Parts: sequence; C-alpha cells; structure tokens
Amino acid sequence: MPSLAEARPAFQKALHAWYRVHHRRLPWRKSPSLYQTVVSEFMLQQTQVATVQPYFARWLRELPDFAALAAAPEAKVLKLWEGLGYYSRARNLHRLAKAFALLPAPPTRPEVWRELPGIGPYTAAAITSIAFGQPEACVDGNVVRILARLTGTKRLFRHSTEAARYFAPRAAALIEGADPGLHNQAMMELGATVCLRQKPRCLICPVARFCTARTTPHPGKFPRLMSKQVEKKLVNRVWCEHRGRLLLRRAHAKAQRLAGLHELPEAGDLGMAAHPTDVPVLVARKRRTITRFRITEAIYRYTPSPNLLACARRNSALEWVRIADLDRLALSGPHRRWVRELLAL
Repeated sequence: MPSLAEARPAFQKALHAWYRVHHRRLPWRKSPSLYQTVVSEFMLQQTQVATVQPYFARWLRELPDFAALAAAPEAKVLKLWEGLGYYSRARNLHRLAKAFALLPAPPTRPEVWRELPGIGPYTAAAITSIAFGQPEACVDGNVVRILARLTGTKRLFRHSTEAARYFAPRAAALIEGADPGLHNQAMMELGATVCLRQKPRCLICPVARFCTARTTPHPGKFPRLMSKQVEKKLVNRVWCEHRGRLLLRRAHAKAQRLAGLHELPEAGDLGMAAHPTDVPVLVARKRRTITRFRITEAIYRYTPSPNLLACARRNSALEWVRIADLDRLALSGPHRRWVRELLAL
C-alpha cells in the first residue's frame, strides 16, 4: 500500500467526490457566511450536530450577525444557549463578537483568530479554511480517528490532545493542493458519518482502499488512547417552594463553567448537612456524566421552615424566583428538565 503522502491526489479525489454527493444538508452549509461559520463551530464543540441544529436556527433569528450579538445582554446570550452546556463557549462567543466589532476588517489568518476569545487551533483552522480558503488543516477527534486508521498507528496516546499534536503534520500534508474548506469539511463528515468511533462503516467508506486499519481484525480499536479514570460524585440538591416561588442558586459571574446560570441549590448552600437524614424527602435521583465525572444528584424536598428561610437570606447567591418567571431565566440544561418534571408532579 502506498504511503498516504504518495496517495494524496487519489485520496483527495475520492474523498471530495464522496463529500459533494453525500454530505449532510446542514443549515450552516446552505448559505454559508463568516458569522454562521463562527457560530456553528462554537456550538459544535463537544456537542452533536442533531442537538445543535434547532439552537442554531433560533440563535440566527434572535442574533443574526456579529453586531447584534455584540450588542446583546449576556442574559439573552445565555438564555439562547440554555441546554447546550459548556456555557463558557457562549460567553466567549459573546466576547469575540465585541472584539470583532472593534476590528477594522475581518481577520483572514488563523494566528490572528487564535488571539480572539474562545478560539483554539482547531476552531481557527475551521473558520479560516471555510471562510477564507486558508490551507489550514483541522485536527479534531474525527480527523485523529481517520488518520490513525489510515496509517495503522499503534502508538498508545495519553490523551486526545497528544494524539492531535502527533497527527497535525499528517493532516497538514494531506490538505496540500486541495480546496481547504471543502477538504476539512469532508474529513469531518467522514469521521462523523462513516469512520465512526464504534463500528466503523468500512464497507461504504470512499477511501477504504487507502486504509491500513481496514486490513486488521478490529479497525475500530484505532486510535489507541489510555482509558480515563472515572470519578463518581454525589450531590444533594434542595427543592423548596414558598409562596409561589422556588429557591434557586445563581452561579457567580466568574464561575468557570456555569457563570450567571441558575440551578437548584445544594444542601451545603443552606448550611445543612451534605447528607440530609431527617426532615427532607427524596423526590428524585438523577444521573449524568460531565467529562470524566459520573454524577448522581439526589433532590430533596425541604419545608420552608424559619431556619431554612433565615439561611437563604444569609446566602447572597440564593434567590426566590417566581415559578411563573422560571422560563425567563437561564437554567443549566439538566436543571431546566428536572424543574419542569418536579413542577408537573
């Protein structure tokens, strides 16, 4: 089998022809613009395409361009983002729009984009290759997976960042002489729809003849990454209604992950034991995963006793929100679902 560098022209021809026919008709591809490319790239970070599409449509209706986004209050930005998770992306996108509004012209070079809020090497490469035709290769998990399988790389990587660094030169060599935007999107599309993490669809792969892993018993085992240590956490939450209001906690404006968002308080926010045993009644137990954490959240219904009301007054992060006003607030996605479920009960 020829090396990937030697096979590059034929590889590109096969991949690009497949992409032109079989790519998904996604909203940000219909009438692409710089703004749509930037918004979609931010939304697609660590989020599936199917989840992003309705958010993208709603976002464009409310904030159709950089100027509208730059002028929007943060509360509106977070509300439109509600449910997508990783809210630092929304705040960085908001900050980027404000910085963009001060620029004399849109930057075209990836190194300039990397100086803007929330822009890393991958996002800079995606934006500048798609919007400006810069020959900058995107290297995300999809591309790493494709290159590891094409080359049959048996190296064990400590984490995905190390793997991306290793494969970056190979991705750069593979984009040479191609339409950069089309090539990057074709690589990402191949990884998202054919060269899947589990059970790759080798029989319909347009570049199967260039793939080393296809000749092995288990092509799905590439790339080789060290297993992450899973950490389990238990969080006890408070559900307390009082005079048509629900007690919520608003994250500090400088909080790394949930700044400005509302969630159900933890028992510790009210100076109560981390593991309530007496008055509270367990009303729900929820499980979710965030990065390497497996989190169990137990929600207890508390009676609005004088002691609890006094504790709530002493904590400036806690606030009583009218139940009728809950839809106007930005809650983290899981807590929005849990609140709706419990109110329905």
